[in-house]
Amino acid sequence: MNPADMTLADWLDRVGELSGEIMPLPVREQMATFIQMLQAANRNINLTAIADDEGIAIRHILDSMTLLPLVDKLQAECPQPISLVDVGTGAGFPGMPLKLLRPACSVVLLDALAKRLRFLDTVIEQLRLDNIRTWHGRAEDAGREDGLRGRFDLAVARAVAPLNVLAEYGLPLVRTGGLFVAMKGRPESEWPLAARAVKILGGELEDIRQFTLPGTDMQRSLFCLRKVRTTPNAYPRKAGKAEKQPL
Repeated sequence: MNPADMTLADWLDRVGELSGEIMPLPVREQMATFIQMLQAANRNINLTAIADDEGIAIRHILDSMTLLPLVDKLQAECPQPISLVDVGTGAGFPGMPLKLLRPACSVVLLDALAKRLRFLDTVIEQLRLDNIRTWHGRAEDAGREDGLRGRFDLAVARAVAPLNVLAEYGLPLVRTGGLFVAMKGRPESEWPLAARAVKILGGELEDIRQFTLPGTDMQRSLFCLRKVRTTPNAYPRKAGKAEKQPL
């Protein structure tokens, strides 16, 4: 089919084909509603620069779904449904698609911009989702918050910050034994600069999963950091410190 003739439903079918994860009809309907709400809200507030059906389906939904094997792997290690925090969720990626596809997970969508979270609260209410909430604030503050620090089985970040900065945002939120996954592009210079920070923060590199996003020529890398020790109380440092003076 000519891409120009494809509807949103067609693109969601295409995402299922490319990912090997065919969405049940109720999930596909929820995903379509989420996308349509995002497109409508994006006309008034800047939530994403990628707002067409194809772009959202491939570059947001499919990209988020590349985390599913790691979610399933971690779930297999845990007797209870896992808890997940999306650090810097933006318009809800990857946290919202992961919640829709793995509804048993408990999810916190964390972001510093209230307008994004107001939109996501509306989505949560509209879709009548359970065990998912938003948290307004910076990741450094969340990492010191009772009930958030050291609580999560999995933290994920799709932000553009360097890995040594992302590690200070994400690892304090993860329980010992859990995972922090940073979604990145080309990884050539990332790990050598981040290795010291990860060790200080109580993590170690478990894997770097490199691949081309299916249906595109975009390179992706998932840095999988296992939390092996408790993060020292000195971290995360106060807001802005990790960016200005990375470990």
